[in-house]
Amino acid sequence: MDTISIKNLFKLKSVPIEPKPEPFPQNDDNPNNESLEENRKRTYHESGYRDSSRTSGNHSTLSICLDAVYSKFQNEEKEMVEKQKNLKESYVNEQKNRETEIKALTVSQETKEEQVKSKNTEIENHQHAIEGLKAEILDLPRNPEKYNVKAAKGASTKFWIGFILLIPISLYLLTFYISTSYSAFFKTFDPKSTLIQSVFDPQALSKAWNDGATEAAFVVLIPFVFLGLGFLIHMFGENKTSANYIKLFLLLIVTFIFDVILAYEIESKLYDLNKTFNSSDFNLKIAFTKNQFWEIIFAGFIVYIIWGLVFDFVMKEHREKDKIKNEQEIRQKRIEFFQEKINVLKKEVEEILASIGTIKETIIKTRGRIEELQNIIDGVIIPTKDYKLYASEYVQGWITFIGEKIAVSRTEKQTMIDDCIATYNNNLETVGANSDNQNLVYLSSL
Repeated sequence: MDTISIKNLFKLKSVPIEPKPEPFPQNDDNPNNESLEENRKRTYHESGYRDSSRTSGNHSTLSICLDAVYSKFQNEEKEMVEKQKNLKESYVNEQKNRETEIKALTVSQETKEEQVKSKNTEIENHQHAIEGLKAEILDLPRNPEKYNVKAAKGASTKFWIGFILLIPISLYLLTFYISTSYSAFFKTFDPKSTLIQSVFDPQALSKAWNDGATEAAFVVLIPFVFLGLGFLIHMFGENKTSANYIKLFLLLIVTFIFDVILAYEIESKLYDLNKTFNSSDFNLKIAFTKNQFWEIIFAGFIVYIIWGLVFDFVMKEHREKDKIKNEQEIRQKRIEFFQEKINVLKKEVEEILASIGTIKETIIKTRGRIEELQNIIDGVIIPTKDYKLYASEYVQGWITFIGEKIAVSRTEKQTMIDDCIATYNNNLETVGANSDNQNLVYLSSL
């Protein structure tokens, strides 16, 4: 009951100066027909009336009495086992639910920890695989057969040695065929020139260019014909069949014949320089007897054969090197694949660890709540709304005595009542039973 109701209930009337003594308020109803709740309310009302009579309605004393009333109310509530059980039922149920929640969270945490362990093991396996692949990449050039790679050892080194040798040989062939082709087809020989000067003209290219674009193109491009023939020799040698061997033999014959033609033309011009009236015309029979003829042929053809062999060797080693390089690239791609998987797994592990952290925080909070609930269950729950009801009955009895038995002026009596009501409100605030929190449950550790 709020303070306004109390005020309205006990509006003062005129009180005689010498009031006649009145008996203590009695209730004619049969107590056996009243509920326990009504009996309890009446008991508090009567206690308030009686205590007020002992203290002449003093509001300061009321504050002390209300503290005693609250203690009495606590003890009464503590003795009401069934009521306490009902009040605590919701907390017991919540505690059970929280414990079930912790079990579920614990299972979830253990599952996620197993996932982290499994993923970390998988990451370690991938890292070991990467280390093994890196070692294979380094070891492949030295021991290709160890990894079932059909490639020669040291292919890369052999390739570069052959490639380095091929460059000066190619330059020699370019120089030789530019010079000999110019000497054979376009040069006018000087009788005072030596054989070397006649065959190898250092100014052959510039002289051919001065003679015309056609002559220049001829002497520049003709070496590439021989290089092309050498490349074809390599290509036909790739597949060891009878047809390819025949083609290879024919290419060598063609190259040899072309060198014979160059040597014949040069030797013919040299022969004509020294020809006399008694000398016979130059022919192959005479050419075959000349040392210079064979020197020109072998200076070109033999070097051409050497170039072809070196070129074939370089291409084979390049192919071997490509086999090893291809195997290395395959392993490098596998390394990249495993590294991507590791990155994905690490990200998943981070997410799972974050989830585990959240679960642990939830478990800690839930356990804290369980402890709070256990404290509530172990303590005494004071229903403050009920206390407010009985405290108001007590104050009503207190004020009833003031209204009926205190012989003072109306104004003084109203002041006493207001002071008592203020004391009552202060007490409600102190115990947490104010009107704004009527459903607040107060926990006592008694």
